[in-house]
Amino acid sequence: MAASKIQMAENWLRSKKLFYQVMMIGTLLVPIILYFVPLDWLESQQTICLFKNLTGHDCLGCGTTRAVISAVHLNFKNAWSYNYNILFVFPLLIFYWIKLILYLYKKCRCQDNTESGIFSDHIPTV
Repeated sequence: MAASKIQMAENWLRSKKLFYQVMMIGTLLVPIILYFVPLDWLESQQTICLFKNLTGHDCLGCGTTRAVISAVHLNFKNAWSYNYNILFVFPLLIFYWIKLILYLYKKCRCQDNTESGIFSDHIPTV
């Protein structure tokens, strides 16, 4: 019975490792996906900003999505013209992206250590 619980725990850890690997691949793909979003298409869409739709004035966040897409395309002049907060937002996004990748990488590495049979040392004797 104890062996089946250990097997279940090791299977759970393997599936958890797969989850972290999928998350890491998805996180790495985000800038690539953003690069292929056409900015002219984004400009032609209706805004979803509730503040702008109700008042007709831009809020502090209006244009942030277009600014981030422009910054991903390395067009910082346009990014600044869409929203001047890109000066703070884009470096924070890059920092968070790198931090998330490192966190997921460490989680994948920790899962490698548990697969080496860490539970096999703790099999209770009857």
